[in-house]
Amino acid sequence: MADSCGCGGTVDVRALEAGQRRVLLIVLTINIATFAMMITAALYSGSSSLLSGSLDNLGDALTYLLSLAVVGASLRAKAAVAVVKGLLILGAAIAVAAQIGWRLAHPGVPIFEAMGLAAAVNLAFNGLCLWLLTPYRFGDVNMASAWECSRNDIYEGFAVLLAAASVWMFDAGWPDLVIATVLLLMFLRSAWRVLRSAFKSYREAA
Repeated sequence: MADSCGCGGTVDVRALEAGQRRVLLIVLTINIATFAMMITAALYSGSSSLLSGSLDNLGDALTYLLSLAVVGASLRAKAAVAVVKGLLILGAAIAVAAQIGWRLAHPGVPIFEAMGLAAAVNLAFNGLCLWLLTPYRFGDVNMASAWECSRNDIYEGFAVLLAAASVWMFDAGWPDLVIATVLLLMFLRSAWRVLRSAFKSYREAA
C-alpha cells in the first residue's frame, strides 16, 4: 500500500514538472517572437516605452529559459536562478533609464501608429502567457517568479497603449517618456520583489 502511494506521488510530481516544462516552452517561444516584433517597432517608431517593453520581453525570454532549466531541481538551485532573474529585471531597468536619458537629450515625437499596433499585439500574447502561468503562481519560487514577470507584461502592455494614445492626442513625445519612467519604476519594484523572495528561499534551503 505504501509503495502504491509512493508511486502515485512520483507520478504526480513528474506530471506537474512535465506541465511546467510545456508551459514554459510555450511562453518562451511567444516572448522570443514578441521581442523581435517589439524591438523592430521600437526602432522604427522611436518610442522609449516600446523599447522598454521589448527589453522586458527579452528579459522574460531569458527568465523562462532559466525557469525551464531548473524544473525539478533543488530549492537551492531554483532560488539561485531566481536571483539571476531579479538581476535581469534590474538590468532591464538600467537600460530603460539610459534610453530615457538619451531621449531627453534628443527629443522627438514617436510614430504612434507603430506604437499602438505593436503594443496591442504584444498585450494579446502577454495575456495568453499570463493565463498559461496563472495555475502555477503559488508554486515554487521558480514558477512564481515566472508568473511575476508575466503579470508585469500586462501592466507594461496597457502602459504602452496609453503612451501611444497620449502621443497621438498631444502630438508630443513627453507622454512616451512619462510612461517609460513609470515602467522603469515597475521594473525596479519587480526586481526587488523577485530578489527578496529568492534570497528568502535561498536561506530556507541552506
